[in-house]
Parts: sequence; C-alpha cells; structure tokens
Amino acid sequence: MNFRNLTINEIKDIVVSFGEKPYRGEQIFTWFHKNMVLSLDEMTNVSKNLREKLQNNFEVDFPKIEKEYISKIDDTKKYLIKLKDGYNIESVLMKYKYGYTICVSSEIGCNMGCKFCASTVKGMIRNLEPYELLAQIYLIEKHNNIKISNIVIMGMGEPLLNFDNVVKFIELINSPYGQNIGMRNITISTCGIVENIYKLATYKLPATLALSLHAPNDKIRQEIMPIAKKYDLHSVMSAMANYYKETNRKITFEYTLIDEINCSKELAYELVKLFDKELRSKNVDFNVNLIQVNEIKESNLKRPSIEKVKSFQNILERADISVLLRRELGKDISGSCGQLRLSESR
Repeated sequence: MNFRNLTINEIKDIVVSFGEKPYRGEQIFTWFHKNMVLSLDEMTNVSKNLREKLQNNFEVDFPKIEKEYISKIDDTKKYLIKLKDGYNIESVLMKYKYGYTICVSSEIGCNMGCKFCASTVKGMIRNLEPYELLAQIYLIEKHNNIKISNIVIMGMGEPLLNFDNVVKFIELINSPYGQNIGMRNITISTCGIVENIYKLATYKLPATLALSLHAPNDKIRQEIMPIAKKYDLHSVMSAMANYYKETNRKITFEYTLIDEINCSKELAYELVKLFDKELRSKNVDFNVNLIQVNEIKESNLKRPSIEKVKSFQNILERADISVLLRRELGKDISGSCGQLRLSESR
C-alpha cells in the first residue's frame, strides 16, 4: 500500500505500533499532504529510524510529470502524468479570475463508451488510488508554485465507479493538516450510476454533483451514452433530486451540444419539460452548463453553429433555468471537455 493513501488517524495508529508517539503521525501526514514532499528524507523532524521503518513497510513512490502542454490561446495547461505501471493520465490546469481550478482523472481510461469522448476510446485499465488523484494536484501545484482553489473530478474515468478511492481522496484533500481544499470547492461528475448517487448522498458531503445529461429523453441519450441503457432518465433524475434533498447542494447538469443530434429547438423545449417534471416540481435547485462538443478523430460528431447554440440557450433562459455556456479552454492542446485520453510510455 502507498503510504499517501492513509488518513491522519491511520498513520497515527501505525506510528504508535512502531513505539512512537501519536503526534509523529500528524507530523508525517503534514509533510506528505501540506508540504507535499516527494521523499521521506525531506522530513527533517522525523527520526531516521522511523523513516526507515516506513520505507521498509510501505510504498512511498509518487507519480511524475511526463510532459506539459501550454495553450497558446489562453492560460490553460495540460499535464501528462506517468504512473508506476507506465500508464499516463491527463490533468488540466485552468486559470480563472477567482483562482486556479484543476480537472483530475479518476481512472486510467474509461469504459462508459460516450460517443463524444476520447477518454473511452481504449477502454478502462484500472481505478486510480487516492494518492494518484492527489498526485495530480500536488505535482501541478509544485510545478507552477501555485495554490489550487477548486477541483473538478471530470477527467478520464467515471468517479462513481471508483467510489471508495474517490471518497477517500476527497477526505485527504480536505484535511486541515493537508491542502484543506473545501468540499464546496469540489465537483464530482458522473454519467449517472444510480445506486452510487444514492450511496454518495448518505455521506452528506457538501460537494457539488454534476450529471452528464446530454439529452432530454432516453432514446437520444442511449444513442450517445451506452450507460443510459442500464439507467433510464427517470431513475437518474430521481437519484439527483435525492442528492439535493440529502445534501442541500445545488446540482449541476452538463449538456454537450452536438449538431443534428441533441440541440434542436424542439429538444430544448423537451429538456425544459424534463426539468419541470423531475426537479422543479420537487423544488430542487440546479443549474445547466452547455458545452459545444469538441471534435475528436475517432468520431464524426460535429459542433452546432453559434446560432443554434444561442437559440437552445435562450429557450432554457426564458424558462427561468440557470444556464451557462461553458467557456472553451485549452482546445489547442486537446485539454477541453471530451479530449483527454489514455496513453502509455512503457
């Protein structure tokens, strides 16, 4: 097991079993998660004897940045991060007026099969462990000498199919002895794994939950999102409404606009009816992010004209739905939504 996967209490138990005082566990956790050290040797106030015991009993290795891509059109940066088994994951750093947001991956690849997404082209290799999610933040913060303020778990993978690791990652990144990133500044994106949406709600984490919706009916959704054949829209929307009820956190819907597929005026009106029936009738607070599909080489899906986009957006706005046309970032470095992909350098 990698030592960085452990909570502060788990580390305290281990150091006590080594005959040390519990406060040593707090020191070690702080070194790893606040100071973000890469090796045990950097822990100057921890005895050599204890460091050797940790080195002999646990993995302490860490991923590394393999490559940095810098956008020429905005301040976005994409990072290729190499894992111990030779696979690479991609993470994206975005700069906003309020600070830095990082989009992290939760799996190596993805098996959801969404037609508009490059992450799923080669399928899914494995789940990421908590320390591998943390690494995406720690490495990029240290590399740029910045402090991340917001996290979106929207990179490669389906976070709710890596449930335990993602929840533990959130606990670790939220720790006041570590990066202390507020849970309200964390967004978890899902294709709609119904049973795990309900499970997440029981944790009552004040994190934002975002659903990849992309269609107002089951027929279209199933055509572009294979997972929709397992979970119908009514079941998914009911689970999202329950998440709001249990957490009192506004929920988000991501809607990728694809020409000739899901962005007609008729479908915009149908989407309004869906929200009225499934959410507004239950007094659920929500917002909608519209995203113009980003073209990838494995797909012939095209983005609609700006006139179609604005027409779709206006219909939602006239229905008093909070809607935002997502600003496109990092397109020239394939760092936009749907463009992250699995690679390996072994």
